[in-house]
Amino acid sequence: MEFNKFNFHPQVAAGVSAAGYVKPTPIQAQAIPTVMQGVDVMGLAQTGTGKTAAFVLPMLHRLMQGERGRVRALIVAPTRELAEQINDAIITLGSQTRLRSVTVYGGMNINPQIAKIKRGAEIVVACPGRLLDHLSQKTIDLSRLEVLVLDEADQMFDMGFFPDIRRILKYVPKKRQTLLFSATMPDAIRKLAHEVLHQPKTVQVDTVAPATTVSHALYPVAQHLKTSLLLELLKHTDTGSVLVFTRTKHRAKRLGENLGKSGYKAASLQGNLSQNRRQEALSGFREGRYQVLVATDIAARGIDVSQVSHVINYDIPDTPEAYIHRIGRTGRAARSGDAFTLVTGEDRVMVRTIEKVLGKPIASHTLEGFDYHVPAPEKTGSGGRPPRQGAGRRAAGGQQGAKAAAGAGGRASKEAGKTGAGSRPSRKSWSRRSGKA
Repeated sequence: MEFNKFNFHPQVAAGVSAAGYVKPTPIQAQAIPTVMQGVDVMGLAQTGTGKTAAFVLPMLHRLMQGERGRVRALIVAPTRELAEQINDAIITLGSQTRLRSVTVYGGMNINPQIAKIKRGAEIVVACPGRLLDHLSQKTIDLSRLEVLVLDEADQMFDMGFFPDIRRILKYVPKKRQTLLFSATMPDAIRKLAHEVLHQPKTVQVDTVAPATTVSHALYPVAQHLKTSLLLELLKHTDTGSVLVFTRTKHRAKRLGENLGKSGYKAASLQGNLSQNRRQEALSGFREGRYQVLVATDIAARGIDVSQVSHVINYDIPDTPEAYIHRIGRTGRAARSGDAFTLVTGEDRVMVRTIEKVLGKPIASHTLEGFDYHVPAPEKTGSGGRPPRQGAGRRAAGGQQGAKAAAGAGGRASKEAGKTGAGSRPSRKSWSRRSGKA
């Protein structure tokens, strides 16, 4: 099947062709015809499957008929980065339509947003908090809304946005088409779907595990040795663009600085940055000016960079769903990718939980030549993480944690291109040299 089978409006079809789209992904092939019927749709698909185009294209097709200069479509997203990513897709795919879109989110002066809205826009892509500011100031009128899209609904729930969503619903017409997209479907999302969707049709594509194009590896290590092991992994792995996830904003900043001092073109992306600096980090990573981007989970769904060869979990995430979303940043568009996770003794429970979701164990490996028995310093440095609270979970520190981690086995990395820091050996040659399977 090809995109020309959808019978889009000629100007929408022209944008699709100009963007180089030929064959739809599974979620696009299933969702687009259903959305074009005008019914409510609940779409379930992991990140990186192309679901943005699955709702943007039929939305553009619909908006080609009807008045201009009024807000007729609203897309609500959990993060600024995702809002910009969606807007970029609208601009690209709608390049021939003359339909106008505007992004609305906090961290930026509200007045330029108001000015853009006043000039006339048919599509608003918004984060909940700032959208409510506009609605309370009556700078956005949703009375003629035809299409409402709630994207990444599970992340909006995780971020506590559901009360805001319910407030937003009071401003939109009851007669509308509503599309809800989510990577997972916990009970809270099902309850919201029941509230906002009318006799929805469900479209589901691979919602449980990351794409099969991603391979997974555990690297057990004591907490105080994580930064050293990360540097060695980068040194011995043939990588393209690398996305590193940390648990805290402070750690993302310090780790980014440490990577820079070690000769890598690295940037950090975390909530303390201004929107301009966040955008600069994302743009630099997307354009190849930064080889490594260190981020908190704020970036787990807001980064659309097809060339990410490796995702490295410096800190294991708190939930298997968060793991899936992080890993969804690599192995995109049918490319292969690698997911490395640095784990300590205290991470055993979460590792088992993630493996249960994946339906298979994740191989553990050690890095040949790396000294896992270096004792912890008397005072924990910037790479340290305070122990988590919870039954049966203790921090693995000092020599005891290092020995426990080192005893768990080893794994090598996968071939995925060249780095900006010079040529690196491929996975296969390194694996043979290390002797680890």
